[in-house]
Amino acid sequence: MRGRGATPIAAGERFLRSRWVDPPQGVEELDPASLAPGFRAAGVPCGLKGGGRTDLGVVVCDAERVASALLLTRNASAAAPVRVCREDCDPARLRAAIVNSGNANAETGERGYRDALSMRDAAAEALALAPPSVAVAETGTIGVPLAIESVLGGIGSVVEALGERGAADFAEAIMTTDRWPKRCTVRCGGVTLSAQAKGGGMIEPGFATMLCFVQTDASLDDADGALRRAVAGSFERITVDGQMSTNDTVLLQATGDAGRPIPDGLLEAVLLQLAIEIVADGEGATRVARVAVAEAASEDEAERVARAIANSPLVKTALFGRDPNWGRIAQAAGQALAGERLEELGAHGIDAEELGSGDAEAEIAVRLGRGEAASHVYFCDLNYEYVRVNAEYMT
Repeated sequence: MRGRGATPIAAGERFLRSRWVDPPQGVEELDPASLAPGFRAAGVPCGLKGGGRTDLGVVVCDAERVASALLLTRNASAAAPVRVCREDCDPARLRAAIVNSGNANAETGERGYRDALSMRDAAAEALALAPPSVAVAETGTIGVPLAIESVLGGIGSVVEALGERGAADFAEAIMTTDRWPKRCTVRCGGVTLSAQAKGGGMIEPGFATMLCFVQTDASLDDADGALRRAVAGSFERITVDGQMSTNDTVLLQATGDAGRPIPDGLLEAVLLQLAIEIVADGEGATRVARVAVAEAASEDEAERVARAIANSPLVKTALFGRDPNWGRIAQAAGQALAGERLEELGAHGIDAEELGSGDAEAEIAVRLGRGEAASHVYFCDLNYEYVRVNAEYMT
């Protein structure tokens, strides 16, 4: 129905449920409030969002030897917590992360940097950890100084609340415009993996586009490589509004206690489902689509065309209205290749039947007839609610 937002996962519904997600055999979905063995998390209110809403979270690995990987936004106007993680953290040995929502602490100058550092250092002291082993992440309004005393005042409470079933409170603590928490815990091949993410607007890959925290008891010889491969097929494949965030952060932590590697495809499946959840929650979104571009002259060309279609307001509004207007897709593809010669795509080069269907997940195929390269992007519709949310974000 028009105007109705997408809905959170219903009780009893599988997390790994998208048509585009292909998990390995034997995956068991566990209570998403629990974390992988060896991890604890918590979330408490500290006053940033007001109304008693949970807005300060922490996740910690109890194993002294941890393998980790950290990916951060490439936005040139990176937020203060991103700068702290880049300049004063050990990405391969991160034991914990302290996170707040309600304030991005971006475009806040040196004061913002000092505040992010103070937040990180206070959490490290409360957890009895070395400061470089603690990451810091923040999300919310840009350009507003952080109420650092409120954050520092809540650190003792959030650390005291740490528990093995704290993932639900932690997932709530990192939400901003999200309509539902994005979290899961799965077991496969003797390995347990849990993850929590947030995101709804300011979503465009390059890198990440949200916050995501992943915990596992698997053994990882190359945590950075594993995370980059999984992100390449998930968070780097999504867009809501074509806007790159200043605060994007993805953290993977592994204890190795299971004595086994992550089963092939498990991390990729979890991150792809989380990425699709973010798109489905795209500040008023009602539908998700995948545009798959084939027969391009190069991978770069396929990528440019796919993103042009996915970020086109005309295509996105057609998706919302279930209007099978494939001419808008042809226009966006041609715009991406401006200056080139492109044969008429017409009905033979575009399969957009699902654009006008009632499917919650629509597939759009475009064949350029110029080569053998391909790419794809997941995106959502554009509707009245997106305009309302972003027109009133600070008012």
